[in-house]
Amino acid sequence: MIARPHQPLLRVEHLGMNHVQRHAVTNARLIVQAFADVNLTIYPGTTVALVGESGAGKSSLARCLALLEKPAEGEFWFDGVNLLALYGRALFPMRRQIQMIFQDPTSALNPRLTAGEIIAEPLLIQGQGTKAQRREQALNVMQQVGLPRKCEGKTALEFSGGQRQRLAIARALILEPKLLILDEALSSLDIANQKMILKLLTDIQAARSLTYLHISHDLRLVSRFAEVVAVMHGGKIVEQGLAANLFAEPQHPYTQELLAAMPSLESICQERFA
Repeated sequence: MIARPHQPLLRVEHLGMNHVQRHAVTNARLIVQAFADVNLTIYPGTTVALVGESGAGKSSLARCLALLEKPAEGEFWFDGVNLLALYGRALFPMRRQIQMIFQDPTSALNPRLTAGEIIAEPLLIQGQGTKAQRREQALNVMQQVGLPRKCEGKTALEFSGGQRQRLAIARALILEPKLLILDEALSSLDIANQKMILKLLTDIQAARSLTYLHISHDLRLVSRFAEVVAVMHGGKIVEQGLAANLFAEPQHPYTQELLAAMPSLESICQERFA
């Protein structure tokens, strides 16, 4: 059993969001449901995994929780603050508390900026420190994620895939957030880089008392790092609980299907060496 603080860091109840699309022929306005009636509670210092098939609504929910999109209904509390009651500049100081790391760091990082400028940019946007202070903070965070200070003048395209994801992590950490949302942040990496980035995230979490929400479809990977797992299907969270319990005794039929489809080590070896 995980020892949890009394107050959750993030709590959403009956959260729902829609996308507005246009019909290709008639140009009629269409409302498409991204997710509905989502209930999720995340406690400080824990690692929660959100799993499910493509199109289940995981990334839409992640963007909503990262304050990149606004929900259509429900309640959203973060660190005791009702975020849906805040608008405009009132949300500004809250945005730094929730940072997001995307699947593809190449498209998420500005190719025109140097590594040092990419990491320091959030401080500039938030109006923090002098140029020299921002640079020094950026260099310190670069070292923390395993990038040499001498690389500050390189552009994102001059780094390898694993290094670019480290750069994205550094950019997210510079504002000292409380929650990191990782949207398939490991899926584009090879197995060796996955292990290194996962260890880096684990070390950073311990050092900074961070809270993680991992969006993933890889149950084998989830089983290695998640304390709590929430399963999303058809725009709704159909099951959630402690990872050990959920993997041992899944209750929802969809969760059972997911786990049944997860390849075992034996089946992987048979397929590879057949």
